[in-house]
Amino acid sequence: MTEIVIPYKPRDQFIGYHTHDKRFGVSVCHRRAGKTVARINKLLRCAIEFNDPLKPMPRFGYLAPYHVQAKDIAWIYLKYYAHCLEPLGTKINESELSITFSHNQATIKLYGAENANRMRGIYFDGIAADEAQDISPVTLNTVILPCLADRQGWLDVSGTPKGWSNLLGRLVELATKEPESWFLQILKASESGILPDSELALQRKLMTDAQYRQEFECDFDAAITGAVYGEWVSNLLSNGRITKVDYDPELPVHTAWDLGYGDATAIWFYQVHFGEVRVIDYYQNNGEGIEHYLDILKSKGYKYGKHRVPHDARHGTMAAGGKSIILQASALGYTLIPISIDSISNRIEAGRKTLEVSWFDAEKCKEGLACLKQYQYEYDKDKQTYRDSPRHDWTSHGSDAWGYLAQTWREVKSAQEKEPPKFWEHQQAKDLFFPDRSSRPVRQRI
Repeated sequence: MTEIVIPYKPRDQFIGYHTHDKRFGVSVCHRRAGKTVARINKLLRCAIEFNDPLKPMPRFGYLAPYHVQAKDIAWIYLKYYAHCLEPLGTKINESELSITFSHNQATIKLYGAENANRMRGIYFDGIAADEAQDISPVTLNTVILPCLADRQGWLDVSGTPKGWSNLLGRLVELATKEPESWFLQILKASESGILPDSELALQRKLMTDAQYRQEFECDFDAAITGAVYGEWVSNLLSNGRITKVDYDPELPVHTAWDLGYGDATAIWFYQVHFGEVRVIDYYQNNGEGIEHYLDILKSKGYKYGKHRVPHDARHGTMAAGGKSIILQASALGYTLIPISIDSISNRIEAGRKTLEVSWFDAEKCKEGLACLKQYQYEYDKDKQTYRDSPRHDWTSHGSDAWGYLAQTWREVKSAQEKEPPKFWEHQQAKDLFFPDRSSRPVRQRI
């Protein structure tokens, strides 16, 4: 028997990670702790040692927020360590970012969460989701867990905090509540001993307090730097406006959409009453056609008003034989109204103003609120500052849809929403003080 040694010696801080026997695990690690190298080597060991005749052709996945990010972060490590496993018949596929071992046909492949649909319908014996703070929580339930179900595969999630309203934050909360099922590791720079004190002191000088607490002290409660709506969502929480908001059958329900196919489609459901916006529901999915979303509208059982969609819903699609989404919806009995083009900055400003008069249902709008809270401006690494435009990630769809809502909700007036008429506008008052003389006979001048 040939002995194969992988040139990887785990740091003491990761011994517990490599030896735990729980199916699910989540690690919160400060920057430069070495979490990605640890994940890659866990994937390699699980792949080459896999030997279950009831589960042939084992498959493992590494998931990052973006495919290019997976390549930049993990591919170089995966190839480096895999080269040491050539006696096992290692096959490296550069174009697919995958490695296969011929002795048991085990495969490790890299994926990006921006196109997580590529993982649908595939089984996995284990998935490592890295930088999970930038992965949509919806991806866990709609893609990751179903992929693991029939093979009872393991899930390993890791990252650095960015508030609680993302995949990493939610799984830390779950792992804290269910320690019997979850391995939980939190490595703070002040406690791990991995980085020297002199380097930490330098980083503290160069970063804001919130940035340092978030990146090096694993503080989930640190303010999200560059957050577009962070302050406004915090005000909603502190003022008790994220609560239980019931559907009022006396008022129409309006919707605001952001459309996508490869990307997600997001829909806000809201009612307007005397100048306040009552947001009663939210729905998001991807990889579905317009028929799916119209079925969702129908299933809600709401009495609808206006449905607002982005201006590009007018454009025809090849998949629909040249018909636009608006025409497709019309054929199914729904009228979608396109919104005129406006700048992102105007949408954001309208979105902030609208948050000041809005109420949200805490449970039904949970995913949409997570988008608003995590929505961030793009960071310019060269200039060390945030740009004027937000970054495009899993938070963009719900946030863009909110911007469309904010630009149009004042237009959706109904009889129940109008202010009561003032006294001199009341018809009886007009008849009393300004009688209609049109029906009187005209006196002829002699």
